[in-house]
Amino acid sequence: MLPIAVDAMGGDRAPGEILAGAHRAVGELGIEVVLVGPDGLDCGDLSRIPASEVIGMGEDPAGGVRRKKDASLVRAAEAVRDGKAAAMVSAGNTGAAMASALLRMGRIKGVSRPAIATVLPVPNSSRATVLLDAGANAECQPEWLVQFAQMGSVFARHRFGLAEPRVGLLSIGEEHTKGNSLVKETHALLETAPGVCFIGNVEGRDILTDDVDIVVTDGFSGNVVLKALEGALSSIMGAVEQALTATDELAMHFEPIRPALDDLYERLEPESFGGAMLLGVDGVCIISHGSSSSKAVLNAIKMAREMVVEEVVAELRAAVAAG
Repeated sequence: MLPIAVDAMGGDRAPGEILAGAHRAVGELGIEVVLVGPDGLDCGDLSRIPASEVIGMGEDPAGGVRRKKDASLVRAAEAVRDGKAAAMVSAGNTGAAMASALLRMGRIKGVSRPAIATVLPVPNSSRATVLLDAGANAECQPEWLVQFAQMGSVFARHRFGLAEPRVGLLSIGEEHTKGNSLVKETHALLETAPGVCFIGNVEGRDILTDDVDIVVTDGFSGNVVLKALEGALSSIMGAVEQALTATDELAMHFEPIRPALDDLYERLEPESFGGAMLLGVDGVCIISHGSSSSKAVLNAIKMAREMVVEEVVAELRAAVAAG
């Protein structure tokens, strides 16, 4: 298989954590990696694709991609387009990563808008929920959400081995009469959409349960949900530890259970899944969190390889064509 192109300059902790994650992917998983970055980058024994520019986390995504044609994000996407890499991974500017993939790799024929599919671990379960769109499209049309459901179903089947993943539409109530006009119109279309096992509306409280496998929504709502869940997890875990170590006596009893809490946090934190896949572009593009550590980068590269091996992009083409 071709190597995975890793944007060495993307993210708040680049290039150090990115390089460390890339080396771990090679050493621990045997995945071939090519780094994308400037001269002088300490690549060790890994190969490099030159890229002299960086699109900052706060830059305008589309403008950055247009102006900085030699940016690491852009060169990573071009490597996939030109057959030099099997997939790209970046923890950089999310909008710029999406724009680079869209403009360089192109869009799958028939896809109206690409969507970001984020995996959310379900507490006390081996399952996970796929949330899309998680931020690519702030405003959506009903037909786009139907495509998100179809593409998300393909992704969930290959990512988690689900024969018939259950799709829920995010709303403010389970009844089909609840929600805004976008939700109501989308609900009607999903009831007859091919390739989708639609179970109806779901609420925010259902996302982290075993009751649904895929939650579809617009990118604005999806991103708010994602950031709210990430913040809540961090706050709750911190509050629990603070409460259980408030006194010397409590702290003494807390130490024996600390490993269990650490294990729970390990299973629930976003870095365990590494990144989100941009569905709808004609290539594998994995977008990691901006604060990704070497562990997150490692898992993102692992996910990229899995999606290539599973030929998910080809399956997405077939699903969109059938829809």
